[in-house]
Amino acid sequence: MITLLKTQAKIRVDNTGALLNVPVLLTEHGVFEPLLDYIISQFNNRSLPWMNRVVFSCQLLLEYMEANRGLFSEPSLLFQYFVQRLSNGTIDEFGYDPSGLFWLPRKASNVNQILSSLNGLTDWLVRHNKTETLNPFEEVSSHQERLNYASWHKKNQYNFLGHIKPQGLSDLMRKARKVRGKKDVIKVDSDAISFPEQLFKTFFIDGIGRAKDRRIAIREQLILLLMHGAGTRESDTLHLWVDDVFEDPMNSESVIVRLYHPEDGKAPNKWIGRKKQSTRAAYLAEKYHLIPRNRLTGTSRVGWKTRVVDHDDNYIQLHWFPSYYGEIFAYLWRQYLLYLLPLERNHPYAFVSFSKESLGKPLTLNAFNQSYKSALARVNHVVSKSEGRSPHGHRHAYGRRMANAGIDPRFIKKALHHSSLLSQTVYTQPSVREVSLACERATKNLEGNHHTAFREDVELSWSAIMERGFEDIDPDGLFSGRSPRFRKPSL
Repeated sequence: MITLLKTQAKIRVDNTGALLNVPVLLTEHGVFEPLLDYIISQFNNRSLPWMNRVVFSCQLLLEYMEANRGLFSEPSLLFQYFVQRLSNGTIDEFGYDPSGLFWLPRKASNVNQILSSLNGLTDWLVRHNKTETLNPFEEVSSHQERLNYASWHKKNQYNFLGHIKPQGLSDLMRKARKVRGKKDVIKVDSDAISFPEQLFKTFFIDGIGRAKDRRIAIREQLILLLMHGAGTRESDTLHLWVDDVFEDPMNSESVIVRLYHPEDGKAPNKWIGRKKQSTRAAYLAEKYHLIPRNRLTGTSRVGWKTRVVDHDDNYIQLHWFPSYYGEIFAYLWRQYLLYLLPLERNHPYAFVSFSKESLGKPLTLNAFNQSYKSALARVNHVVSKSEGRSPHGHRHAYGRRMANAGIDPRFIKKALHHSSLLSQTVYTQPSVREVSLACERATKNLEGNHHTAFREDVELSWSAIMERGFEDIDPDGLFSGRSPRFRKPSL
């Protein structure tokens, strides 16, 4: 069995001092170069999680190929059974697996992700290295062709000019991958599980606010207000700079908060670098010798998902709802600055660590999530995404709160910085609990109008039910019928 190790590597691609920090796959003979070439070719257009997924998928495929060396006559046949093993696992009913892989069955969505990653990798290798494809296209039936058209229409119906069919589409619709993933569970009108509003005050004061270190308590309360009162993602908050908070000219008791794109956002205070650049990436490099946090790896990395900005300076402006959350934030922010400013910091980020080992360094997502978990424990709760008690549950609570207040969906879209009106429909769908309450209310309207199946003149005792209809399974009447031979002994 070959030894494969996924790790991070700094790659030099030219004579400059810049290095690419990318995931790689190490074998006994060094870096697996075909995969590295593919990752580098996609570096500017793909995220780090995407790269990690491709490397992991390739690792699984190579392990399967090694465990079945020389067994398959065609690469496409090997790939077919590889996908089957992903779905069904490699362990028999007695717990044995001669291959040594010991894979457990994977969800359909996970298998489809792996399959998609490998399709992209192998297609690229076919074009650039002239290798044989593992998952070729083949002609499909008329039924599958109609499904292909339906799939294409669904993906493009909301795109500008999406109704115009591109040249060559007909030929494409008549083809499909030889190996396709399973159909996943259809998710329709999914419920945006939001943080319980009735729990928020207790959590804010007695959970977050009861941290032993007052500095940590205020820091976490500020982050919580950004998520719950302004709808930010937890990762968004850690990109905030001290210069991004301004006094609200319309309300001196509140503040305006802007979150800038971590790379392309405008640098503060009209800063212009030596090369006449004014982006945050240039500012970080020239002043602090840092790179934006969304380009880091490991625990220091903080992602950025927002693509819609509110201004040419590449920032999104937050909207407090209810508006008094902005006043609470302003009050706590002034206190927080008194703790922050004396610290020695080699960065501009607002939220920092107060632990002895990393005092003054930018707060990590792991550290925040641990504090969040501890705060929930202080109010006798645990983190539960399915019940909304998670950092992202506050963004859902913000969106649902706006929807319940009757705010126009266009304004909700703007406040959440979604690219499409469809994106926030999840917040306007009735929750599972709301549907249950509606059924309970409707049931009360039926009181006194019994269904015919439950008329009072119908005998519903167990003995009456067993009197007839069991001749095929109890022909001798041992347990059923009007006079069963084996009666339940009377007490």
